[in-house]
Amino acid sequence: MDKHQSALGSTLAAAALLVVAMLVGAAAPDTSDPGSLAGQLLIAAPTMSDPRFAHTVILMVRHDQTGAFGIVINRPVGERSIAVLLEAAGDIHPDVEGNVRVFAGGPVQTELGFVVHSADYHRGETVDVDGRVAMTASREILRDIGHNQGPTQSLFAFGYAGWGPGQLEGEMARHNWFTAPEEPKLIFDDDRDNLWEETMARRTREL
Repeated sequence: MDKHQSALGSTLAAAALLVVAMLVGAAAPDTSDPGSLAGQLLIAAPTMSDPRFAHTVILMVRHDQTGAFGIVINRPVGERSIAVLLEAAGDIHPDVEGNVRVFAGGPVQTELGFVVHSADYHRGETVDVDGRVAMTASREILRDIGHNQGPTQSLFAFGYAGWGPGQLEGEMARHNWFTAPEEPKLIFDDDRDNLWEETMARRTREL
C-alpha cells in the first residue's frame, strides 16, 4: 500500500470539511464577477519559474476576494482500484468495481482527495463549477462510481492548488498564467500528454 492509499483514511472526510470551509455558500460559484476565473482553465506560462506548477493546467473551482482554489488536471500518477481506495479508508465494499484515474492535484495538502466529475452527478456537498463540471469530496462518490451509479466522467486528485487573498492576482500581474475556457473534453480526455500544448493553443487572454 503506497502513501497515497494509506493516507486515504482521513483524506475524504477531511477534504469534505475543507471544501465546506473554503467554499461555504458556493454550491454555484459566482461567475458573474468578470474578474473571477472560476470555471476557467489556468495555464502555466512557459516562463513559469515555480517547478511545482511548470506546464500545469488547473481547473479553477473558486476565485474571489477570499482567495482561489483549483485542481491540476494534467499530472496523472496512474490508476487505483476503487475497492482498494475505500478499503484504505476503512470502508470495506467488496462489491464495488473498476478503477479511477489518480492525479497530483496540486502541492497543497496532498493527503486530501477530490473527485472532479461531470455535472450529471450531484450530492449535497458537490460544488458545481460551471454547470458542466463539478467537484465532490466524499467517500460516497467513490462508492457510487464503484456501483455504476456515479458520474459518467471523473478523475480523482490528491492535493490542490490554493492562493490567499490577492496572491493569484499578483501572479497574474507578473504574467505567470494564461487562461482558456473550460471544456469537459479537455478535463476528461484520456490523453494527458499534450494537454498543456492544447490549452495553450486555446488561450483567450494573457494575464
